[in-house]
This record gives sequence, structure tokens and C-alpha cells, in this order.
Amino acid sequence: MARVAVCPGSFDPITYGHLDIITRAAKVFDELYVVVLNNSSKKPLFSVEERIELIDQVTKNIPNVKVDSFQGLLVEYAESVNANAIIRGLRAVSDFEYEMQITSMNRVLNDKIETFFIMTNNQYSFLSSSIVKEVAKYDGKISELVPAEVEEALLKKFNEDKK
Repeated sequence: MARVAVCPGSFDPITYGHLDIITRAAKVFDELYVVVLNNSSKKPLFSVEERIELIDQVTKNIPNVKVDSFQGLLVEYAESVNANAIIRGLRAVSDFEYEMQITSMNRVLNDKIETFFIMTNNQYSFLSSSIVKEVAKYDGKISELVPAEVEEALLKKFNEDKK
């Protein structure tokens, strides 16, 4: 039986912290679905389609990664792709409490799908998409935080806003 996992997130935009988790999870699972959440409570900078395109670009060299999006319950998406695992990245202890609540609810909804937490590399423990967007908005250096494709997309997005 194939080991299939789902790695969900808003990825607005994808950062090196996200890529660290994705790359490491892809080494453990036969198939890894990186899925963009369409979270109605957030106002994203990039559309779902733009985020999918960016993730496709920066994961193109990881053959077992598939990129998709979904709305609704994560466990229902996981069931639809025959996943038996959910991957969640942790940056710091502060992430754990929230992630534990989500994991507990997912287990109530489907106890056959396990959640695995992966601690991000220490060099990315401070990194979030929000911080990257804030720095990019004010023309700060982000090349060590995101892949070149993402940096280019951010600069383009913020330069459009300045016109």
C-alpha cells in the first residue's frame, strides 16, 4: 500500500520554511499532496491559482509532489486522494497548541488518518508568509527567505500596487 500524505497550508506565498517541510516529507512518503487552503477568513495576496503555480515551480524537482487546492474539511480531501497521513510543520512551541487542537478534531472526524508534525529547520523557525510579505512590501531583502520565483512574483505584485 502506497504511503500517501497531505501537506496543507495557505502558502501565501510559499517560503523556504515550507519547502523544508515539503522536501523532508517527500522523502518519507510515496506521494505528497501539497494542498492550498482556500481560507475564507484570510485575505490572501496571491490567488489560489497563483499559489498553485508558484508551488508547482519550486517543487518541480521533487517527483512525488502533487499540488492541488481544496475548500472544506481537510480529512475529506485526504480521504479523496487515499491519504493515510497529514503533515503539519511546526516552527516553535507556540504552534503546537493550535496544531494539537486541529489534530484532535481531525482524529474525531477520521481516526484512520494520522498527523505527523515536522519541526522546521532552525534557520526558518522565525519565518512566516506574513513576515515575508511585510518585508517585500517595503523593498526589503527576501532572497534568503523565498525561492527566486516567489521573490519575483512578490516584487511584481507590490510594484503593481505602487502604480
